[in-house]
Amino acid sequence: MAIDAKTASERLEKQIDFLLEIDKLKTILRRTYLLHADRSENTAEHSWHLALTAMILSEYANEPINVAHVIKMVLIHDIVEIDAGDTYLYDAAGALDKAERERAAADRLFGLLPPDQGKEFRALWDEFEAKQTIESRFASALDRFIPQLHNYHTQGRSWKEHGITADRVLDRNACIADGSCTLWEWAEALLNDAVDKGFLRR
Repeated sequence: MAIDAKTASERLEKQIDFLLEIDKLKTILRRTYLLHADRSENTAEHSWHLALTAMILSEYANEPINVAHVIKMVLIHDIVEIDAGDTYLYDAAGALDKAERERAAADRLFGLLPPDQGKEFRALWDEFEAKQTIESRFASALDRFIPQLHNYHTQGRSWKEHGITADRVLDRNACIADGSCTLWEWAEALLNDAVDKGFLRR
């Protein structure tokens, strides 16, 4: 069935409104520092980095994956931070209502899109959160792996600022192995070396 001009215009208007709204993701700062500039990264930068990481490291997933699906998921998964903010991985208090805040954000933000696209984006977000598929487990592994690289290559700057110890890092990031045993082995080696070099306290 052909879409009439009025319907097409309304659809495009919703899509443009969503694109303008998600520009706010560039203003959400994370605790991770950039490697080549003296500032924190923002969530949009993090999502872009994850998408490229998925393309480059896909061969290390525990099982064959649909790389395009993973890329979509990592580009979508943190959009909710526009409303919910970035909850630091080691913030126990912030974690208490994180799921509730992020679900409300997903309802509002994906609700800005035309219904078919809103449903698709929400499904991708729900899949990432549930971590029941091979793609979502790999996407989650990358989401935990990249900050380890940043922390190591900034001499543990964020770990030190927040008093994070090695046992907490190991506990919160062991799930990397669910998506990629290879990347978890690499991350463990980095963490052990970080302790040896004084970047991370035992």
